[in-house]
Amino acid sequence: MADEGEVEQAAVAAEDGAQPPVLSKSARKKLQKQERQAERKAARKAAEKERRRADVERRRREWEEALAAAPSDEARAEMVAARRETRRERVGRRAEERGARAERLRRAAEGAGQKVVLDLEFADLMRPNEIHSLTQQIMYCYAVNGRSANPAHLWLTGCSGEMATHLQRIPGYDKWIIEKAAKPYLEAFEDRKENLVYLTADAETVLDDLDMSKIYIIGGLVDRNRWKGITQKKAAEQGIQSAKLPIGNYLKMSSSQVLTVNQVFEIMLKFVETRDWKTAFFHVIPQRKRGQAEAGDDEAKVSLDDDDDAAEGAANGNLSAEDLKKVMDEVDDDGDEEELEDVEETDASNKRQCVRREDADAGDHSGAVAEATRTPAGVDATPQAEQAKESNNGGED
Repeated sequence: MADEGEVEQAAVAAEDGAQPPVLSKSARKKLQKQERQAERKAARKAAEKERRRADVERRRREWEEALAAAPSDEARAEMVAARRETRRERVGRRAEERGARAERLRRAAEGAGQKVVLDLEFADLMRPNEIHSLTQQIMYCYAVNGRSANPAHLWLTGCSGEMATHLQRIPGYDKWIIEKAAKPYLEAFEDRKENLVYLTADAETVLDDLDMSKIYIIGGLVDRNRWKGITQKKAAEQGIQSAKLPIGNYLKMSSSQVLTVNQVFEIMLKFVETRDWKTAFFHVIPQRKRGQAEAGDDEAKVSLDDDDDAAEGAANGNLSAEDLKKVMDEVDDDGDEEELEDVEETDASNKRQCVRREDADAGDHSGAVAEATRTPAGVDATPQAEQAKESNNGGED
């Protein structure tokens, strides 16, 4: 629409530092609304960061106070050992979960999973922040696929250039159990072109079921509606099938039926699990976009509303700091080892601080200092490696 085009031009001008164009009244209202939303988002992000910082500081302070209050060096050593053992047990449980997840993903790749392709050939049409958002959505797709009892056989095609550079920055990306191809999907599946189905909201065919013999393609494009209809046009020019999810059969969307990459992918996973489109849609699509359901769907709303905030953040490619950390933990297979190293270094540091405090208050306890700062046998106290964390709109265009 004209308003959207005007708002987009204004946004581009703002990014480039140019003089914004004169906007119509409705376009100004829409731009002001977007600016208010951006301000609220920034405020929420800042508040979340401060909350997390305060929580970390509180837990550190409580731990130091507990150590300082220990009646003896032996009791203090027991507390440290118990804390380390608890962390080791948690790391062990995570290792087991990772092993089970890897096995499920391997079985999916060997033929048990529905083949799904994320088409990453649109990088040249996106701005850096949009590529950044798409990268987060891909991370979310991989994480939710690993959690699924019936994961898909996931492919990344056209994965080259700037897109590949962003993905390579994800900690643990090189260990992902996923197919990665720099070549386009037409080359990757040149002998199975008849089975390719591009999922696009502009298709005429409505998808009633998922066919294990088909290879479903999701367009990896975050464009803020600049490139409308591009995926349907691409499918038509390449002579491959296209289809759209049956959203209109179950929901009256409050906005367009364009979904993000991770929304489309998670809907497909949920349908594989339940064989019920309505359940899949209500599980994934945020309430604000759902509008109203068709008559008789009230019961379907109940199970989702508690998770709307998290779903909405992921759907928009804007995961909260906490949600992003969870996803990072799931996609980075080296995180547990670093966490264990970190707690051992932190424990040693805390012991030194507490003993020094006692030394200042009660006099010379050099023997206690030497005992408390000694690293336990067999434990290497090394600092945690810093991780580069890249942060998450595209999908069924």
